[in-house]
Amino acid sequence: MKYDIILCGVGGQGGISVSVVIAQAAMAEGLAVKQSEVHGMAQRGGEVLAHLRLSDGPIASPTIPEGTARLILAFEPLEALRYLPWLAQDASVIAAAAPVRNIPNYPELESVLAELRALPNSLILDADAIAKEAGNARAANMVLVGAASKLLPVRTESLEKAIAETFARKGEAVVAANLKAFEYGRKANP
Repeated sequence: MKYDIILCGVGGQGGISVSVVIAQAAMAEGLAVKQSEVHGMAQRGGEVLAHLRLSDGPIASPTIPEGTARLILAFEPLEALRYLPWLAQDASVIAAAAPVRNIPNYPELESVLAELRALPNSLILDADAIAKEAGNARAANMVLVGAASKLLPVRTESLEKAIAETFARKGEAVVAANLKAFEYGRKANP
């Protein structure tokens, strides 16, 4: 088994935290994990990209070759479009619908969303609204993890444990809010 994930967004959206959660869950289940990250500057709306590779065997490189990713998990819709060349033919895209207009010539949002919706295996979520409904507007990233959870090669329980461990230092209320957002995201997944 080999499962490659592109996680992309803009600084400050929690993409690296998501990468850590998925990696921890995979390692807890005995999978090999390699990751490569590019951090943009959050205050400037810089790009954040992580290649996350999961396998039941050795992984030679932390970077994903174009055309082989099983999933693009995008915290911003235009970033999802940027990384489509990495997506395998029958793979999936899960993306947040809300834009981060960090460039002056950001394309018309509806055309970006229409291009994503035209993909055969895409799910576009108003992750911000779902996170608010779950009780924590800052947990949109966990909503997306929940939506992706049925596609990931790890058990729900392993993801929940990794979420609890990742946010434990921030207190029980933050852990509970992130777990609730994760569950709401799972319900959003068809």
